Amino acid sequence: MKGSKKIVRRRLSDDVFDRLYGMIQNGDYAPGDNLPSERELMEEFGVGRPAVREAMQSLEHAGLVSISHGQRPRVLELTAAGLISQIDFTARHMLLQSPKSLEQLKEARTFFEIGMVRRAAELAGPEDIARLEKLLQAQAEQLNLDCQAFVEADMAFHTGIAAITGNTIFEATSRAMLSWLAKFHSTILLWEGNEQVTLDEHAQILRAIAANDADAAEQAMTSHLKRAKALYTSQSGTDRANGTGPIT
Repeated sequence: MKGSKKIVRRRLSDDVFDRLYGMIQNGDYAPGDNLPSERELMEEFGVGRPAVREAMQSLEHAGLVSISHGQRPRVLELTAAGLISQIDFTARHMLLQSPKSLEQLKEARTFFEIGMVRRAAELAGPEDIARLEKLLQAQAEQLNLDCQAFVEADMAFHTGIAAITGNTIFEATSRAMLSWLAKFHSTILLWEGNEQVTLDEHAQILRAIAANDADAAEQAMTSHLKRAKALYTSQSGTDRANGTGPIT
């Protein structure tokens, strides 16, 4: 017969997954609730232990449940951060295997940061500014002391800008992109005087956000990112191969 397709036999675990997912989706089990035990599910669905366990593992990999030894699976509350964490390993692997993907991530991060800082400048209130000031102060306290702590504080400042938008997807995306970039440029801000330049640029961005001046904030962020990119591209091929270079 033309156009005929073979019927693919589904695994029992797929059917168990669909049943459980439907229950979670319909609200039969809310975030924080425990799912039935393996034995209860085996009896309810008329399947063996392997099918139940495979379905549970699939639910866990999807970020829908948490499984702890000796306890029944617990339904998780879905968050933007949890969703992005599900692709973290795959994203790191892709970036490791594809230099082109890494360059595309840098481009996406620049586009994202400029949009975020404009939105932050439009929305920022006194409490937001106070939080950014604390983040900048925390970074300044690591100057000439702890390079890794300085870098982490740098990333926190940028993520703090995204948090001002009140959009958890923006905040989680900011944290993820910076984390992925840091994986490939772990030794950053090591050139003499560069740390202080970064602090000064962050202070300029903060002033623009505090003034609710979106144009000035965009200009300050653009200059900041361009300077970092130029610093990265000015390094030797050996440094790039070793994974050094600025992400801030």
